[in-house]
Amino acid sequence: MTERDAEAVSKFIERFALVLAESGVPRMPARVFVGLLASENGQLTAGELAELLSVSPAAVSGAVRYLTQVHLVVREREPGSKRDHYRVRGDSWYESAMNRERLLTLWSEALLEGVDAVGPKTDAGERLRESVEFFEFLRVEIPLVLERWRSRNATN
Repeated sequence: MTERDAEAVSKFIERFALVLAESGVPRMPARVFVGLLASENGQLTAGELAELLSVSPAAVSGAVRYLTQVHLVVREREPGSKRDHYRVRGDSWYESAMNRERLLTLWSEALLEGVDAVGPKTDAGERLRESVEFFEFLRVEIPLVLERWRSRNATN
């Protein structure tokens, strides 16, 4: 077993958090999430996260609130402890992808209103309708892909 390189881990956390931030995840939640992913057991307290990331506990608090809402992190309390522990879910990517279905539905519904507003036969209406069709395609295909993932993992 190789020894963890704290400096390399810190650089990884910042690099991958930046990739997530460029993909739309707020920066601090991205840092906290990657910090948890890179932690030895996938679980840290707010104080440990603040120390790891050199940020305030308040910054961690806001980040974990976001991460729990999007089902990437679970808040737990160990028996007899007064401190919450935040744990990255083993299936966090899966859960995140599953929760996209709700967003795809909301986006499709909003886009359909847009089609009506701009007119279905206009260039804008056709563009908006194509977006709806794409999101509807994803709503069908993502669960199928995720089921294949679950099946694959069940056999491993």
